[in-house]
Amino acid sequence: MENGRVIDSFLQRFRPDVAIRPDQVDFQPRVVDICSDASSGRYCRNVFEKDYKATIGVDFESEQYVFFNRSFILQLWDTAGQERFKSIAAAYFKGARVIVIAVDLTDLVTLNNSSTWLQDALRDNHDNDCDIYLVGTKKDLCSQSRYERKEQAAIAVANVLGAEYWTTSSLTGENVESFFNRVAALAFEKAVLREQEAIDSRLWHC
Repeated sequence: MENGRVIDSFLQRFRPDVAIRPDQVDFQPRVVDICSDASSGRYCRNVFEKDYKATIGVDFESEQYVFFNRSFILQLWDTAGQERFKSIAAAYFKGARVIVIAVDLTDLVTLNNSSTWLQDALRDNHDNDCDIYLVGTKKDLCSQSRYERKEQAAIAVANVLGAEYWTTSSLTGENVESFFNRVAALAFEKAVLREQEAIDSRLWHC
């Protein structure tokens, strides 16, 4: 299939001690069975997607993935963390399936703000079961000893937030692709199960 990042294996967590579903090593068998069923009606276009409307003030990107020959669109809404942008950002939290909190490993103030940012996101998204990630950025700007200290602080916060922890560097590219592949894989799995539950519910009530 063209025009998509083809993922042919389950993406593993960055650290086993700070992860979403840490013991899971492969896609759930039910997901594999559903995706293998060519007669599944919701796959008539082989695409998982939600409608979106771009709005000034928030950056938006999308990336297409392919799991089990099924296309999956990961939509990324990048909202600013500053107080003055709260009213704008709140409009984009509703309906989110994943929340990624990015913190600067060179500035612990951002780490201290992470709990507030998560509360803001969940306040407007209380109906959804979101996967939560805490991502430490700018690893390339930290010495090894400094990084290890900052990482321990970030891991402690991730545990409090119930988040999976990752470290990345936009400059070197370290873990960037692996992280987004992991996010896409877990989001895809939940989307498949959510869609199947909706179909099963409609059939039950027919």
